[in-house]
Amino acid sequence: MVFWFRLCFVLVWMGAAGASASELRLRLLATTDLHMHLLAHDYYQGRTTAQHGFALTLALIEQARREAPNHLLFDNGDLLQGSPLGDQVHAQGVGQGHPAYRLLKAVGYDAASLGNHEFNYGLPFLQAATQAAGFPVLSANVVWPDGRGPVFQSSALLNRQFVDERGQPHHLRIGVVGLTPPQIMAWDHQHLAGRVEALDMVSVASEEVAKLKRAGADLVVLLAHTGIDVSGRNGLEHAAQALARIPGVDALVLGHAHAELPGPHYAGVDGVDAQRGLIHGRPAVMPGRWGDHLGLIDLRLERRTRGPWRVAQAQVSLRQVSGVPRELPDVGVAEAHQATVLRMREELAQTTLPLHTYFAQVQDSLAVKLVARAQAWHAQSLLAGTAWATWPLVSASAPFRAGGRQGPNAYTHVPPGPLTRQHVADLYPYPNSLKVLKVTGAELREWLERSAGQFVQIDPSGPDAQSVLANDHPSYNFDVLDGLDYEIDLTQPRRYDPQGVLVAPSARRVHNLRWQGQPVSDAQAFLLVTNSYRATGGGQFPGTGPDRIVLNTEDDLRDVVARYLQQLGTVRLPEESNWRLRPVPGVHLQLRSAAVAREWVKAPWRWVRDEPGGWALYEMPPVP
Repeated sequence: MVFWFRLCFVLVWMGAAGASASELRLRLLATTDLHMHLLAHDYYQGRTTAQHGFALTLALIEQARREAPNHLLFDNGDLLQGSPLGDQVHAQGVGQGHPAYRLLKAVGYDAASLGNHEFNYGLPFLQAATQAAGFPVLSANVVWPDGRGPVFQSSALLNRQFVDERGQPHHLRIGVVGLTPPQIMAWDHQHLAGRVEALDMVSVASEEVAKLKRAGADLVVLLAHTGIDVSGRNGLEHAAQALARIPGVDALVLGHAHAELPGPHYAGVDGVDAQRGLIHGRPAVMPGRWGDHLGLIDLRLERRTRGPWRVAQAQVSLRQVSGVPRELPDVGVAEAHQATVLRMREELAQTTLPLHTYFAQVQDSLAVKLVARAQAWHAQSLLAGTAWATWPLVSASAPFRAGGRQGPNAYTHVPPGPLTRQHVADLYPYPNSLKVLKVTGAELREWLERSAGQFVQIDPSGPDAQSVLANDHPSYNFDVLDGLDYEIDLTQPRRYDPQGVLVAPSARRVHNLRWQGQPVSDAQAFLLVTNSYRATGGGQFPGTGPDRIVLNTEDDLRDVVARYLQQLGTVRLPEESNWRLRPVPGVHLQLRSAAVAREWVKAPWRWVRDEPGGWALYEMPPVP
């Protein structure tokens, strides 16, 4: 009898405990890498677009909020720079507050992190810009060098009221940590050296998460402006896997890589469930770039009486923009946009030839060459009369807009006719400054080997048609060296991997390297004109670093290109090629580029067929 009485008591007690359990659903919404694409407008082509822009993302945000009353909205950095609109706001100043942060405040963002491109305009501008936010703008690992702690707010403990599944209110404390790639110290060396320090993201995040937990955080979210490491080496720039292993982290918002998670891009990467959006079991979302996607992490939280909330279930998804853009709040964006459009229409010169990057990764491009020639022209004018004036000079440039994951509309294309500032922004979209390095012939050869890592290895005994481009190598790391002649042999393995690590010391793709018709020797001395990002280590190219710079200017390269065009009046660059891919006997080398490029394809490349989505297949046939 006593046994049955005790059993009934236990069952009743368990039922009461179960009834007291709470269940709550919380939706995390995220944007990343907006890069000042706030309106549905393509500044490079001078037209509206349905592919990107925060005005389109806003429609998704409104819908997602209506679906889930319990929600938080985050931005994961690279907000302030990356379009002509960002440059316009920088030029006019932010005395009334930066319109981008004013916009996010009006929309109701709960917190944001700082990406690497936030620092492109210098620390004083960034400090002034963030004053208008009205919500936490976070970066835990950017600190003062004298030990005063973080330059910006490191983390936030958001106190919010949510309603559970039974309609009962609950007070939750959500910890949020912001993280910035430490490589800003190299990429923006001229702005940050001696002023701040950037610490390792993982160690700092571990400390911040533990601190938030001690402060009573029910959940912790990392706004980590970092990508997913596909190399298996846990790189500092792409630290998502290591961050996901930190105890106490409940969800991650990622970015920087301009890719999507969930999605096929990270399929097969160690520790990543690309289909479900999980990294080592933790929910993680990466919502593309330029506002083309909204990221969602839907959490089902559970709590027993007096116990902590825990994530019982997580669902990660992306929504791609479509439909009609929303009208943005009146916070100064429209005025800055109109000023930007007017400036973009300013005519600088004429071109008799089309300037495009449709085939810039497989053959010489006049668009890339024009930027290289502008750099060399300006460097030579500054070096005149100095001890460096007679040194051999080579200029490095890359196809910055060359399709890939960004789609068939993301190519530079300037038709014959007037050249405007819009076209300059298309040719050179970044606020980099001009630098000149002292290098050797051996370093130039290694520089080109690093660039040639963009190609896959072609098997001469393999299929008779093989694609040439590797998906893991961004086009902005494919430097072409104007002033040298050379060939690239794709039958060799790549010497450097996508992170710039030497992986095949015996491999050599670059051959017949010549300057003014003569072979380049390893010990031969050169001056190399490049940009501030590359000169200080961006892309991990050999022969870079602040100690190698012999001409250190703050001259914006877009202004340099604009002045060069004005000086030319009419662009008549010779259509000669200083580099080429070696044909592979028996193999058709293939490239996917925009379908509209069919009009501009040049021998030895030819159009094969159109493909879905605005693409087409092109090939270089083997030499008979």
